[in-house]
Amino acid sequence: MIDFRGRIALVTGGSRGIGRATAIALGRAGANVAINFLTQEDAANEVALEIKNIGCNASIFQGDVSQSLEVDRMVAEISGKLGPIDILVNNAGQARRLSIDEVTEDDWEQTMSINLKSVFLVTRAVLPHMRAQKWGRIVNVSSGASMTGGSVGIHYSASKGGVDALSRAYASRLVKEGITVNIVSPSLIDTDMIPDKLVAQNIPMGRLGLPQECADAIVQAASNGFMTGQTIFLNGGRYFG
Repeated sequence: MIDFRGRIALVTGGSRGIGRATAIALGRAGANVAINFLTQEDAANEVALEIKNIGCNASIFQGDVSQSLEVDRMVAEISGKLGPIDILVNNAGQARRLSIDEVTEDDWEQTMSINLKSVFLVTRAVLPHMRAQKWGRIVNVSSGASMTGGSVGIHYSASKGGVDALSRAYASRLVKEGITVNIVSPSLIDTDMIPDKLVAQNIPMGRLGLPQECADAIVQAASNGFMTGQTIFLNGGRYFG
């Protein structure tokens, strides 16, 4: 049994999809959960209510995690209301489908800010507490597109490749401080990022992955104190890491 009682967990982009499932899974493991959202306040409140019904504390926190001032404000609010953050799941991201010729400089900058820069900003904000207590768990949600090129676009694949590299860079520097940093890399999960469910026929298992299956892997990664700098691939057998 994974027991995160007494731990404070932050899930960015926690109002829907993989983030929602992860926040609830962390609540079931006993953590007090901070649910970050950008615009979907009602959905975030529903997640918090479900966690509270489990018997754990949960609160929602609005913030654009691609902006440093908002990240610092949000982390301070979480610390004041729930306590300093022990477990961080960097899940927030966007996947806007564009062909090579359609990607503009603005598309590139926006995708890098939301998918990659946010990981740096939120990690930077929570590290002082983790380093002071010599314990922390960071799980970054990447994508199989960083390995295969994917179908969303070059901007998306590049941003997720950056998440992979940044995660390993943090892992190598924090390994002696009681802080682990790992990657969960899903492909073709049944969320609103996959509008065409027919892609399931390209998966050897014959179906899309479930957000709960991603959440289970994220919680497992956060619970393992001997694993760091590693990638867990969730792709139904499409390829092997």
